[in-house]
Amino acid sequence: MRHRLSRRKLNRPTAHRMLMLRGMVTALITNETMRTTEAKAREVRRLTEKMVTLGKKGSLHHRRQAASMLMDDDAVRKLFAELAERYAERNGGYTRLYKLGPRQGDAAAMAIVELVD
Repeated sequence: MRHRLSRRKLNRPTAHRMLMLRGMVTALITNETMRTTEAKAREVRRLTEKMVTLGKKGSLHHRRQAASMLMDDDAVRKLFAELAERYAERNGGYTRLYKLGPRQGDAAAMAIVELVD
């Protein structure tokens, strides 16, 4: 039974999955848009929302928590400077997910994740 289980395993071992998601969250914060599969997009959206919330809080403790998740110091700076200001008045819903059609090679459902302006 899957009662109260919230995360997707994405057919990967835990270490590989977390490293992949950390890289994708870092890329989304840096580039502000990303094209990936729908399942990965949902997980990246969940983690990115948490990172933006940490950026809005802005203390040293929250900066260190974000730095432990993100893989690039420039992404941490952008999160706490630019994105924190942009979403200061917004209570959640920092990302948007567009569903695309199936991928040509393996018919995987594709999606675009982007940060809301």
